Amino acid sequence: MAYYILKIVITTLLVVTISEIAKRSSFMGSLLASIPLISVLAILWLYIETKDITKISTLSISIFWLIIPSLSLFLSLPLLLKQGVNFYLSFVISIGITVVCYFLLIGTSKYFDLTL
Repeated sequence: MAYYILKIVITTLLVVTISEIAKRSSFMGSLLASIPLISVLAILWLYIETKDITKISTLSISIFWLIIPSLSLFLSLPLLLKQGVNFYLSFVISIGITVVCYFLLIGTSKYFDLTL
């Protein structure tokens, strides 16, 4: 139980720290946020718990392919905001676009013989 609490505390502290840094410097906040901290932590926790290199490799490859559709959020959100669309509406639309991109990647992954 203590191990799970430790995992939650470390992960939460990282997210809160990055958001606090972003308030002071958008560059530093974005630099830290662009580092795949959640992915790195997930890989680390999985290795500590299982020591299974095959699972680590599979997770890493899946993360790589699934990053591609997630980039649509970071493209669509600023474009919508620059067009004067309300933040919350822009956010919801960007998330919707991202979801559609995920479905497109998952749907086409079988065609290209990608294992996610």
